Amino acid sequence: MGEKKNPAVKAWEMLRNALGLYRNSEYVNDFHNQANLQSASYMSMVMMVLELVMIIRYIKKYVIEEQICNTVGEFFHYTKNYWILMILAVITVIYAQMYLRGKIKINRRFSELWTVIFAGVCMYFGYEVSFTDYTKGRMFLCFMTMVIYVACLLIWRPIISIVMLSVIAVTFLEWVGNNAVSRETGELIGIDEGDRINYAIFFISLIMVAISIYHQRQREAKKSEAIEKAMVTDRLTGAPNMNRFYEWALHYIDKHPNTDVIYLYVNIANFRTYNNSFGYMRGNELISDVARSIAEAFPGEPYARQANDHFVVLTRVEGCRDRVEALRQRVISHTPDELYIDINVGGYRPKGEYNDPRLEMDRARYACSLLGNRPDEHFIEYDDTMNKNYLLRQYIINNIDKAVRDGYIKVYYQPVVWARDRKLCSCEALARWVDPERGMISPGDFIPVLEETGQISKLDKCICEIVCRDIRSRLDRGEAVVPTSVNFSRLDFGLMDPVEELERLTEKYDIPHRLLHVEITESALTDDPEALKKAMDDLHQKGYSLLLDDFGSGYSSLNVLKDYNFDVLKLDMVFLRDFEGNANSKKIIKSIIDLAESLGMKTLSEGVETLEAADYLEQAGCVRLQGYYYGKPMPLEEMYQMADEGKLSISDILT
Repeated sequence: MGEKKNPAVKAWEMLRNALGLYRNSEYVNDFHNQANLQSASYMSMVMMVLELVMIIRYIKKYVIEEQICNTVGEFFHYTKNYWILMILAVITVIYAQMYLRGKIKINRRFSELWTVIFAGVCMYFGYEVSFTDYTKGRMFLCFMTMVIYVACLLIWRPIISIVMLSVIAVTFLEWVGNNAVSRETGELIGIDEGDRINYAIFFISLIMVAISIYHQRQREAKKSEAIEKAMVTDRLTGAPNMNRFYEWALHYIDKHPNTDVIYLYVNIANFRTYNNSFGYMRGNELISDVARSIAEAFPGEPYARQANDHFVVLTRVEGCRDRVEALRQRVISHTPDELYIDINVGGYRPKGEYNDPRLEMDRARYACSLLGNRPDEHFIEYDDTMNKNYLLRQYIINNIDKAVRDGYIKVYYQPVVWARDRKLCSCEALARWVDPERGMISPGDFIPVLEETGQISKLDKCICEIVCRDIRSRLDRGEAVVPTSVNFSRLDFGLMDPVEELERLTEKYDIPHRLLHVEITESALTDDPEALKKAMDDLHQKGYSLLLDDFGSGYSSLNVLKDYNFDVLKLDMVFLRDFEGNANSKKIIKSIIDLAESLGMKTLSEGVETLEAADYLEQAGCVRLQGYYYGKPMPLEEMYQMADEGKLSISDILT
């Protein structure tokens, strides 16, 4: 529970808030100024109309009807007050509208000064007219109207309204009471007690209205400021968000036109492990600590939290590496000794006059992503080689839909043979991108990009469709067909339903399920094991064979063999590197084959490039072979042409 405040302190805080005796932010002050200018604009329009009416009335009465005013000079002499007020009103309207629309940028103090001058002139003319009217036995109507006008025009702090209107009231009433002389009798008119009370009530009421308007605007300003802040501030760290960063970066570059600058993309290395070890609360604390460290390392320079554990900075090139190293040391010092935490930073120096922070930050991010393959480096700048790869990456991202739609994605088939007789028993479908502009784009280039950007399912759906169409075409021609294996990325199980997609295609092309094998990479088993188990059970029930792809590529765990039911274990080609001179490779291969057989799985080895490797794998008990020795990936008709020419024999046994 909070500590109770002293009644005197509480009373003072209430009085201070009521009178507006506190410091406002620049945003709130600007909000009040713009509101006053908006009011001035509307009220000046009214004044323009009123003054125009008064001028027309003067012309009708004194020029046309009574013909008292016979010259232009006399006309302007007697109507000068109307003209002055109308011209000032026109200037006020034009200035206010241009300021509010951002056409002119003038210090807020000038706007406040102008409204004070305009209000003062209005008060002066109101006083002159009403003083004259009062000496003729009329009311202070013009003056009181101007008082209302000024009170609504100058809505500042309540204390100012109280002082200003009180001074106006006392000064005017005392002056009129002591100086107004009747035009008819020549005697001092004065103001009786009853009228003084009525005028006092009027001014008190007007003060309360002005105070009420101020507090209403103050609430609106605070609310608007909070919304504006939320739009440009990261909720977790309180750092600027990317919307604010883009604006700030452009302003920073405009303000430092002759300074070499660099965009930095900052990534917390090993953050996922930290999060998993200590929980999300500690992870959020680390992200907030890094945000504060960046603000300290790059004082006064644009920075923001981009997303998750990623930040962006725009800074001067001079001394940049020193500031990055200082940031690294701050981050390292804030992390526990038992866990490795560091930062990786990618940099990009903008070139040319045109600056797009979004594009330039993406290049810095791309550079940073390459540090994952350079564990001893923590800072890297975008260079010409990266630019070539980056442009290719952007091309892939922007054109994958067109490539699928216009048939640039091709399927190449690599033969798989039985180890016992080396006859063709199946094949693997592999994606190729034959682009009319860039020629053959390597799968090593486009597949990682599509996985990173969550578009890999577009490619895998396309490959499955082409495979089914090719199988259907050969079946319709009565030609031999061997089963084809199709690959599913680990992301496919989150981006689509592979079981539903296969069922849709096999039904559409009327393909027997035995002719499609499904390859699942071992890395896919780590994301959502329960969902994957269910999908695999469904595929088995529907008659598809399942292959565990890339076993031994770096993710391998015996738990995979324990927890999942595959029909075929596919040995990665890494086991056959330096095969002939490495006795350990042969022992490991033999052990894996025996283990798979004991678990009821057949084995298939990739990367078979020599007869010696093929013979050893056969002796070790491997069931199927795949590699360049039996054929590189090739168009479908070329693979079957090899069979027609006797280079490959199609086996009678296909399962």
